[in-house]
Amino acid sequence: MEDPYEVLGVKRDANDDGIRRAYRKLAKKFHPDLNPGNSQAEERFKSVSSAYELLSDPDKRGRYDRGEIDASGAERRPDYSYYRDFAEGRNGGKYPGGDEEQSDDFSDLFANLFGDRFRTRATGGGAGPEIRLRGADRRYVLTVDFLDAINGTTQRLQLPDGKTLDVAIPPGIEDGKVLRLKGQGDLGLGGGPPGDALIEVRVTPHPFFKRVGNDLHVEVPVTLSEAVLGGSITVPTRTGPVTMTVPTGSDTGRVLRLRGKGVPAGHGGRPAGDQYVTLKVEVGPGADDAELKDFLRNWAPKHPFDPRRKLGMTP
Repeated sequence: MEDPYEVLGVKRDANDDGIRRAYRKLAKKFHPDLNPGNSQAEERFKSVSSAYELLSDPDKRGRYDRGEIDASGAERRPDYSYYRDFAEGRNGGKYPGGDEEQSDDFSDLFANLFGDRFRTRATGGGAGPEIRLRGADRRYVLTVDFLDAINGTTQRLQLPDGKTLDVAIPPGIEDGKVLRLKGQGDLGLGGGPPGDALIEVRVTPHPFFKRVGNDLHVEVPVTLSEAVLGGSITVPTRTGPVTMTVPTGSDTGRVLRLRGKGVPAGHGGRPAGDQYVTLKVEVGPGADDAELKDFLRNWAPKHPFDPRRKLGMTP
């Protein structure tokens, strides 16, 4: 068989898009539907399709480039096998070598060559088979804002050819998930169905929210007086700011929970997550206040406390 790179007219370092474009151009040119009764075009179409089948598969292409398989996809063997062609003929049936042994069923031929990617059906009046080829899938990457991925949205994807797709982002989608848009890939050949668009979603990090499973985590600063005396503060959530109560005597690191404010309920009966708010005490500009310093000098000796005792540094 011919070298598949030569059949498609591409260089050996051609990328996937280059190989796909070359194939589509040649497949349209030599497709049997466009060349009725032209046996040379039909043979050329078979060669082009076989070459694409091999080069579009990364594993097969790599094995071919390394010399492990031949252009038909068969394992390479030593050249001693050539005289098997004469070992058995029509009677033995094991090593066919003559025209009488070849199948007249083109459906079997294409099924063996290309598997389920091709669908064949014989037309009436003794004509050759009609080949229907499903269009190739197209892969895209769509970058989505963190909160849009949590809440769900519709985002427009700009395609390389200038067209656009409106992509529905389901609530709670995770980074790296792939959405499939049926029928939005390449057009099929010979009346075959179009391929699909496979869209990988990449979620941008948020400046202060963090997702853990179906829960959201956020660190919220509080003043010294809010931590000591308690009170109401405003905290951000996925749907906007809400008010929550800081308990009296809260330390840095205290975690408060907002039920149902995490990732919303979704596909497969997924329950809504919660939002966890971690308090972080910040003294602020008042740390250099003379009145505060005088108060602490008098108050601290009367209320001894070693916060580092748990580290085993003091008896």
